[in-house]
Amino acid sequence: MTERRYFGTDGIRGRVGSEPITPDFMLKLGWAAGQVLRRDGQRNRVLIGKDTRLSGYMFESALEAGLAAAGIDVRLLGPMPTPAIAYLTRTFRASAGIVISASHNPHHDNGIKFFSHEGTKLSDSVEAEIEDWLDRPLAVCDAADLGKASRVDDAPGRYVEFCKSTVPNEFRLDGMRIVLDCAHGATYHVAPKVFQELGAIVSVIGSEPDGLNINLGVGSTHLDALQNEVVHRQADLGIAFDGDGDRVQFVDRDGSVVDGDELLYIIAAQRHREGRLRGGVVGTLMTNLGVALALQERDIPFVRAKVGDRYVMEQLISRGWQLGGEGSGHLVIRDCTTTGDGIVSALQVLMAVWRADRPLAELRREMTRLPQVLVNVTVEERFDPMSRKVVADAVAEAEKALGDAGRVLLRASGTEPLIRVMVEGEDESAMTEWADRLANVVRDSGAA
Repeated sequence: MTERRYFGTDGIRGRVGSEPITPDFMLKLGWAAGQVLRRDGQRNRVLIGKDTRLSGYMFESALEAGLAAAGIDVRLLGPMPTPAIAYLTRTFRASAGIVISASHNPHHDNGIKFFSHEGTKLSDSVEAEIEDWLDRPLAVCDAADLGKASRVDDAPGRYVEFCKSTVPNEFRLDGMRIVLDCAHGATYHVAPKVFQELGAIVSVIGSEPDGLNINLGVGSTHLDALQNEVVHRQADLGIAFDGDGDRVQFVDRDGSVVDGDELLYIIAAQRHREGRLRGGVVGTLMTNLGVALALQERDIPFVRAKVGDRYVMEQLISRGWQLGGEGSGHLVIRDCTTTGDGIVSALQVLMAVWRADRPLAELRREMTRLPQVLVNVTVEERFDPMSRKVVADAVAEAEKALGDAGRVLLRASGTEPLIRVMVEGEDESAMTEWADRLANVVRDSGAA
């Protein structure tokens, strides 16, 4: 893959008002994407959806103008989960879908993600081609060929019905007490309807977005509020989404967190018991070793991909497998949808609980998580930590000391100026000590 200036592992992302997250760049990006994504011989249309950030309105208008200048019709979806845009792009037979979101980041960040007409992430080559067009002067098409925009008023209802269609008709949640945390984000108006219509008794937090409170103390990256609410209400479980709805985390009835690694195992193990698991499971370099060991005990193949849902998807497609994901709760279930979907993934977990007729806490105990310590080191610019000798030497020392009882991983974040230091093994205190030591070495070699 050639070096790209704007696209990271999950689209284009940054702080609002700082390049490239500015209105003028978004105008040009819409135009450039229109040049690349158009399909000859058709009246091309592109869908635009967003999360609940205040800045989304500004960028929606800029993208709309750029696409129209390229002769592309625009369908505006309003606040909708990222996976909903992927689904609706397919059903509307659109040329592409665009999501305005910075996922689990705070409100002052924003970003752009693209979906192909098949509802999958754009390939690296297509993203590179869009970047190439960004270097060209913007030329407006003939006035008679300009694109026009319209709103899709029934988008939420369409997506609610899609989510319910991913589970069997006989599947019911009658009487189950569930607390949902919608992170004041894009799931706030659709997730409660899905679970209520399946029979659950639903309580909701994080469902009053004001444009500035997305992910603020709530959601899949801030689980304290959900943990407290589940225990307070004596609910059966809690489900937390992130700001754009492509991630999910669970909380058990006693307030314990059940993360994406455990959820992925629960789905895979139940499908395996029923003979419905096609192939194996794809994790990432960050997936807890306990998942791999538990799957191995059940003769379920497991492979690791690079961090990022696009790389998980690449492995799944190449192997013809169905299940993959990350500890963050970004799960990919290919026989249900084309991208990570927090609501659909949650339904698959609940269906495993329903089919097994066993509580979530019991299913999660089938695997044992090994202590995994993660330290994020802020740097001025992302770099490959292993390219620096002092860091590589420190990692070699840690690996020698840990031997077969541990694992070390250093990597640059694909979306933020961070170096992630992860140490995993049986002794948590030792893992913490090594993670802190390695983080200090990285910090000294390239800290902000």
